[in-house]
Amino acid sequence: MSKQETRQHVILNFDDSAGVPERALNLDLGAWQEMIRFGCKWKQFQQLEQYLQTHIPQSGELGCVLLGSGDYHHVSHALLKRLKTSEPVHLIVCDNHPDNMRYPFGIHCGSWVYWASCLTHIARIDVIGIGSNDISLKHAWENHWSPLYKGKLHYWSLCQNASWTKWIGAEKAWHSFNDPDVLISEFLNEISNINLPIYLSIDKDVLSKEVVMTNWDQGYFLEQHLQDVIRFNQRALIGADITGDVSAYHYTNRFKRFLSASDGQNEPTVAEIQAWQVHQQQLNQRLIESIDLAWK
Repeated sequence: MSKQETRQHVILNFDDSAGVPERALNLDLGAWQEMIRFGCKWKQFQQLEQYLQTHIPQSGELGCVLLGSGDYHHVSHALLKRLKTSEPVHLIVCDNHPDNMRYPFGIHCGSWVYWASCLTHIARIDVIGIGSNDISLKHAWENHWSPLYKGKLHYWSLCQNASWTKWIGAEKAWHSFNDPDVLISEFLNEISNINLPIYLSIDKDVLSKEVVMTNWDQGYFLEQHLQDVIRFNQRALIGADITGDVSAYHYTNRFKRFLSASDGQNEPTVAEIQAWQVHQQQLNQRLIESIDLAWK
């Protein structure tokens, strides 16, 4: 049995959106959906961490983890904390959003990158493919500045202006492009001299609507751009997760209803969800097959 086959892929199945790829462990977390989706208090998040500790393989045996909707991207932080490595880790995040936003109520899907930057074993973070105006001037104050000016976090954006970063001494943390091909080429050239194990986190809202549909605003990447990143990092991955599948959920918690509505999420129809999930799940399988060739 090859090393790739010994890694156990896992679906953290909060919302039945990601499908069940071949040889994957399907962990039913439907009972956690209301508590964890979009965001949660730290006490609740720690309860999930403890549950995962005994229900999924340890990091060296864990394959790609499917998280379902992008509303669960903060669960990546729990997976990063579980990494067993004596080396510093390079975190690469493919995402239409920086996920480095301020959130005073715990952790949520738009703040987890900041908390990842606080982990001592995470040496560098690159968020690539940002097309959201979350990094624009009017939202500058909502971004955590410290990981940017410390040089630990880098934004790689498309068609967005984050020139405000120079005012906080972080001009080298922002890389601006208008063409995704050029962004990928420059990014891969930049990291070619960084010889660290890699954790790859993919949110498919980084992709154009021509590729798949999500219920978040979407970016400009094509599937090939994700495949290029995976292929470039062959024999370097120590962990990976995929999110950005499409699902709908009606919160019983009024505060969560308000927060999700204020973030501009569009709720697709049942027919749209079913049609979009077919393409999403096919893409999941292709990405997992590529990731299986890239384990360290």
